[in-house]
Amino acid sequence: MVETALDKTIEKKHRNFIADIIFRLITEKPLGTAGFIITVVFLATAIFAPYIAPYAPNQIHGLSALKGPSLQFWLGTDNLGRDLLSRIIFGARVSVIVGLGASVVASVVEITIGVSAGYIGGTFDLIVQRFVDAVMCFPGLILMMVIISLTGPGVMQLILVLGITWGITGSRLIRSATMTIKQNMYIQAAVSAGSPTINIIFDHIIPNIMAPIIVQFTTRIPAIILTEASLSFLGFGIPPPAVSWGAMLSGSARTYMYRDPWMAFWPGLALSLVVYGVSMFGDALRDLLDPRLRGGIGRYGTKVKRQPKALKTEH
Repeated sequence: MVETALDKTIEKKHRNFIADIIFRLITEKPLGTAGFIITVVFLATAIFAPYIAPYAPNQIHGLSALKGPSLQFWLGTDNLGRDLLSRIIFGARVSVIVGLGASVVASVVEITIGVSAGYIGGTFDLIVQRFVDAVMCFPGLILMMVIISLTGPGVMQLILVLGITWGITGSRLIRSATMTIKQNMYIQAAVSAGSPTINIIFDHIIPNIMAPIIVQFTTRIPAIILTEASLSFLGFGIPPPAVSWGAMLSGSARTYMYRDPWMAFWPGLALSLVVYGVSMFGDALRDLLDPRLRGGIGRYGTKVKRQPKALKTEH
């Protein structure tokens, strides 16, 4: 009976916390709210793509090549007669899979590297940080192109390459947060009580650094989507017949974009809108979760209310 009441209390606190975040997002972060709406629409489009798209992404319409926007093809067609709206809708699915999958892999990698290096410290931390420095010295896009050229293009290869690369570079922040938490008295008390290291990490370290982990996860998604589009544009991303916004901007789009600009305009607009929306939502979530920014203006938050001046008293 006590455990049931305790569970209900914890669940109620979680609901209140989520409700408070949503309320503050709507009232304090207008751009973050717009980004949240864009993100939800983006996710819904990716999930329900087969039901939303009017045609199959690779369906060729005989004599309708390079047609402009019309009632039949709202965004026009490409040089093969494929509906651009359907291809953009299905392209959102690839961006969601790669963005979320690579972000999850990156979070696992950065937690593993950052927490272990920050908690153990000493020579182990020194060796790990020099390895991180070596990876960060290489231009990220060039490094990914080299690795993908060795492993071959594909969705799983792209998720692993993007996730591991971003996870290694993002481990610095997790390491700093771990070193800060490590100095607290309750960690030293757990060590003195003989708690195993694995229990200290999972029971005390990771729960207390969840805020930067969540923030890095949300702010990393648009960067990964943009990187995937760049790799697909250069021919190192998702191979056909899969649809990718970056691939839609390459190849035939560059050939016909001066004659039929919608071939490059619509996928570019979709990519820009999604990256902007997810970035704004991630920045707003960072401001709301960071206790140092709570009540302040954050990056683009609300104005600080000025306190009324104290009334002068006559002596």
